[in-house]
Amino acid sequence: MKFAVFDHLDRSGPDLGQQYEDRLKLIELYEWAGFHAYHVAEHHGTPLGSAPSPGLFLAAVAQRTSTLRFGPLAYPLGLYHPLRLIEEICMLDVMSGGRLELGVGRGASPYEAAFFGIDASSSQERFEEILEIMLKGLGSAHLTHSGKYFTFERVPLVMQPVQHPHPPLWHVTRSIENADRLAGLGCNVALALPTIDAGRFTARYRSAWEGLGNAPEDMPFVGNTRNVVVLDSEADAVFAARRAFHVWYDSMVHLWRAHGVELPRAISTPDFDEAVEQGYIVAGSPAAVRDRLMRDHLISGINYSICRFACGDLSFEESARSVRLFAREVMPALDPKGTSGREQAATGSYARGLHWIGDEDLSEIGFLFR
Repeated sequence: MKFAVFDHLDRSGPDLGQQYEDRLKLIELYEWAGFHAYHVAEHHGTPLGSAPSPGLFLAAVAQRTSTLRFGPLAYPLGLYHPLRLIEEICMLDVMSGGRLELGVGRGASPYEAAFFGIDASSSQERFEEILEIMLKGLGSAHLTHSGKYFTFERVPLVMQPVQHPHPPLWHVTRSIENADRLAGLGCNVALALPTIDAGRFTARYRSAWEGLGNAPEDMPFVGNTRNVVVLDSEADAVFAARRAFHVWYDSMVHLWRAHGVELPRAISTPDFDEAVEQGYIVAGSPAAVRDRLMRDHLISGINYSICRFACGDLSFEESARSVRLFAREVMPALDPKGTSGREQAATGSYARGLHWIGDEDLSEIGFLFR
């Protein structure tokens, strides 16, 4: 089991500059805690996403971390010129020393596509062609392609990614029917499904993967996302999670409401208690969160646990406390054979002088910052 973080970077207050800085400090904490990767969403024209150009934000992440992997989840390919995208991917992979995780998707919102003058009915075709161009170009010296939307004739690709032929590929899906196709592509998958449905997807993906003659232990990552709030008090955690959920949900439905349309329940339920029941939210004391995640992991069969620690109006202090408790009291129980990421990341953190993390955490790994 690997642990990772997903982030909408939804607006949490009027000072966006402070939000960026707080989030970068939180990402440093993710590295200290031993998370495998940080994934950030891309959205446009909505408070749901304050990283409309994820590459810019991830360039800062590359400079503030040394071991944490990171990437977009996902680039909505239809909004990109493929040549520009190939060059951006190469830059991020080089700047991070080969730590980029490459998430791609069609894009969930027809309203955002319309901002760019793109007909939503063409999104699947655009996605497929741009993905083909991207995979053709990464790791190649020249790009040649003739398609419906783009044509290239031996365009020189002077930049190359560190990871060959390209960084690990991720797809986002909510459809169980996509399991066979994605297993055939051999790509990692990020789900946003109720726990039971995630279990159905994972079982089908695993069956398709092994049916192709692949070893079970070589199966790519299949993860499911959920909001996670861990605080010392059960009541405090549930109160904070409920409060933040309603703020986050308002951002989620912002564009849909603006067009007089209800957000499909397949994307998210507006009811907090229902979201908890379905596994979209896990909140409580460390023991309660540990027990719930152990149950959910068993049901879902995932091998990649994707958590969202910062959303809605959760304060930096609440999110940071949640991460510390999760790292100390939840992760070891869920993956007892896993390496201690905090010890691995400590040297890098020490070099950056991250005194704000707190002596109560640093004492556990033998470092005291002054």
